[in-house]
Amino acid sequence: MVAHVAGDRTAFARLFERWSPRLRQLFVRGGLRNDDANDLVQQSFLHLHRARADFRPGSALRPWLYTIALNLRRQFMRRLGRKPEHEFDEAAVDPPEVADAADGLDDHHVRRALASLPDSQREVIVLHWFEGLTFREVAEVVGATPTAVKVRAHRGYAKLRAHLDGAGVTVHTGPSYGHEES
Repeated sequence: MVAHVAGDRTAFARLFERWSPRLRQLFVRGGLRNDDANDLVQQSFLHLHRARADFRPGSALRPWLYTIALNLRRQFMRRLGRKPEHEFDEAAVDPPEVADAADGLDDHHVRRALASLPDSQREVIVLHWFEGLTFREVAEVVGATPTAVKVRAHRGYAKLRAHLDGAGVTVHTGPSYGHEES
């Protein structure tokens, strides 16, 4: 990002190449259709370019970029005036680590459970579990305290477990959300 701010014309292309697939997955995991996700990726990078002078050298790019992206998603959803109406795109999202006690599991159950969560909990879980952000980074992205983010994650993971237990599914919820340093 520092190279882009300094005027390196190829730096933006490298940023886009590296981060656009992750943003696209973030949007798809958030319940958007592929076309809408692609549009929001483009808008995110347009905003990143326009706000490049605001980027502080030495700051982490990922939380800054994800803040831009999630703010755009919230604006998009407000304009629609509704929640997503479709299932996740099975081909566009990597499945989480899921195991069924008996035999293999169709991860459709996990996707349904994740889609059933309130936006605030799903957003935190996607950023922490799928994207690997620390709670401190997630807090920066969503504009909350690390403690509030941990509470959202805890409640979201509890709802996921309850939903999946009802379907006879065992889920391993990725990073240890209860013991991470803030």
